Formats: sequence, C-alpha cells, structure tokens
Amino acid sequence: MRSWLVLLFIIFNFSAVGWAQSPTAKEILSNPKRYPAISFGGYRALSRDTQPSVAELKEDLRLLYALNIRLLRTYNTRYAEASRLLQAIRELKKEQQGFEMYVMLGAWIQCKNAFTPNPDHKIEDLAGNKAEVNRAVKLCLQYPDIVKIIAVGNESMVHWAATYFVKPGVVLKYVNKLQAMKKRRQLPANLWITSSDNFASWGGGEKDYHLPELKQLIRAVDFISMHTYPMHDTHYNPAFWGVLKEEIALSDTAKIRLAMNRAVAYAQRQYRSVVQYMRSLGVEKPVHIGETGWATFCNGFYGPAGSQATDEYKQSLYYQAMRSWTESEGISCFFFEAFDEIWKDAANPGGSENHFGLFTVDGQAKYVLWKQVDEGGFDQLKRGGKFIHKTYQGNFDHLYRELKAPNKVIE
Repeated sequence: MRSWLVLLFIIFNFSAVGWAQSPTAKEILSNPKRYPAISFGGYRALSRDTQPSVAELKEDLRLLYALNIRLLRTYNTRYAEASRLLQAIRELKKEQQGFEMYVMLGAWIQCKNAFTPNPDHKIEDLAGNKAEVNRAVKLCLQYPDIVKIIAVGNESMVHWAATYFVKPGVVLKYVNKLQAMKKRRQLPANLWITSSDNFASWGGGEKDYHLPELKQLIRAVDFISMHTYPMHDTHYNPAFWGVLKEEIALSDTAKIRLAMNRAVAYAQRQYRSVVQYMRSLGVEKPVHIGETGWATFCNGFYGPAGSQATDEYKQSLYYQAMRSWTESEGISCFFFEAFDEIWKDAANPGGSENHFGLFTVDGQAKYVLWKQVDEGGFDQLKRGGKFIHKTYQGNFDHLYRELKAPNKVIE
C-alpha cells in the first residue's frame, strides 16, 4: 500500500504543471457558454459487446468539437469505451492544435442482483461498484488534464429504476471515499465529485426521498447533478402537455411551440425544486443539469399513438430553449445525447431510447443541426465513413408532414 501511495505522490508532483494549465471543474461548469456539455455514448451496434474503436471515437469527437461541445459525460468504466474515449481525446490534443475536451466520468452503481428478476435494493453490488469506482480513480490519475469530474452513479437512487437502484447511503459511501482521497492528495484537489440522478432523488419530489443519508450526500458532493425529462412526463404527468382552449384555432406549429414552452417551464420548476430543497438544509452549492433531452421518434407512449411528443422539430425547440436558459443562468446542461444509440432498446428499433441523439447512428444531422450543416460546420467530417448530411434530405416540408401537435385539451 505504501509503495502505491508513493507512486501517486510522484504522479501528482510531476503532473502539477499540466493540471494548472487546464481549467478546473468549477471553471468549466460555471461557464456553459465557453464549455457546452453533452451526454455521450459512442456505441454504434445493437449490443455493447461491440465497443467503439479509438478511431471511431475520434470521428465523434471531431464532430462534437465542431459543434462547440467541450464537456462530455460518460456513464461507466466497465467497458473499454471510457478508457478509449480518454485516449482518443489525448491523441487529438496532440494532433490538432488547440483541441480541447473535458470529461465527467461516470462510475456505475447498482444493487445486488441488478437486472435480474430479484434485485435486492437493500444490498449493493459490492464487487461491481468498488471496481467501477476504482477504475474511475485510475483513469482520473492517468488523464488528470481531461477528467474533471467523477459522477458516482447514474439514476442509481430513483425508485423507478426498479432493476438496479440503491439507497442513498451506498452512493454516499463512495462519494466520501473519493472526497477523502482528495484530502489525502491521492486525487487532484480540484477534481469535483457528484452523483447524477433524477430531480426527485435529490429531494425535489416526494418526501420519501428525504432520508438522512440523502441530506448527508447533498452536503458531501461538490455540486448536484440533477436530471429532468419533460418528454417522459408528456405520458406520465401530462398536466402541462396539450392545447389550451384559447389555442385550439392556432396552427399546429404554433400549438407545438406553446406546448414546448410549457415543457421547458416544467423542467425549470423541477430544477428549482431541487435548489429549494438543498437550501432548506442550509446548503448552498451549484446545481447543474446532468441530463435532459427529447427523443425524435417513438412507437410507444410518446409517439403518434401516444402523447405525440416525439419528432425532430420538437427536439430542436427544446434543445435551443434549454441551451438559452441554462447559459443565461450559468447552469451547465448535459443534453442527452450526442448520437442515437440503438443498443438501448435493441429489440424495438422504434423505441424512444434509441432516438435521443442530435445525430442519427449513421451520422445524419437531425433538424436541430441543419443550420450548422448549411454553415459548413461539419464539412469534411464523417461518421462511419460517411459525410454528414441532413435528415429528410434537408426538406422541411417532408419533416413538417410528420409533425403532430398535442391532441389533449388542458385547462
């Protein structure tokens, strides 16, 4: 153990100059105009058994850099993707003068028997969770100029994550471990530690989440990373989603715009609910948005036979509105997500989880990015060997014919 600590001390001392030259997590998160953030998964196949290569990840990074993204969020360390992504960033920094990209590195946390018919939410997956966190530490030490944040868990405390959620005390244990390592100079002092979870898990919802361990966790993290998904609540809690009586005679695009304005206001209320709960505990620290997004297609709850929420036009409205609001307020917002990932609902290609990307899996730019394509922002860049083109062949009339306004009249 002593030799391991000595090695860490040597690494830190020799790396100090490099750390000083790169911005801190606090500087990055507090300046979302300079460092726009996005959630990233580079998977292109129907299964994560097929890991993206470093070359493929460099393709993606060039596209995101051209989009002015400077901060990525990942979700686990179990797969090769995380280490390959960091390697790809380092190589691009050497190959491309001025290339800049930082990472919020996720460590997946789950309960015992997760993703089985009998998950045990009272006990953690001790071996798996320890390995996730230990790998995150190792990668942070290897890439201290890139890894600026470690997020312990992804939606690991929210109760609707029924196949894997844990109690807040489990997340707290690992957050405390990482914070203690910072104090002992075994991790960079400016590394920020958080957990990324649903707004309700951070106290913004039902009172049964207001556990003593959650209150300790809120005090332990460097900032709160909360999730908000109005799109999901167009089905589960649709009070804001529909058409007011005075809007019935308006055009479909006008109805859609007004409904999307209410969706953004709904996200803002959830954000404020977390801030309010945090302050009720006498705590004052940054609250950023670790995830929010809008799918562009769904053959289920959110599609034409459901709430009629999903299409590229609505995604574009939500993206632009959320970027505008969060940038004006100094809130970092990890929009979900950069590219469609078809492994997420491999058995159902039309499932909404496959369609949250700003790019399709084969690199077509969705409506939200058409302007960047017109301006030449992606010229000469490729994904999977294909140049970047617009969806719908750039024909808005074709996209428009698929638009559906909310069909429910709300009071």
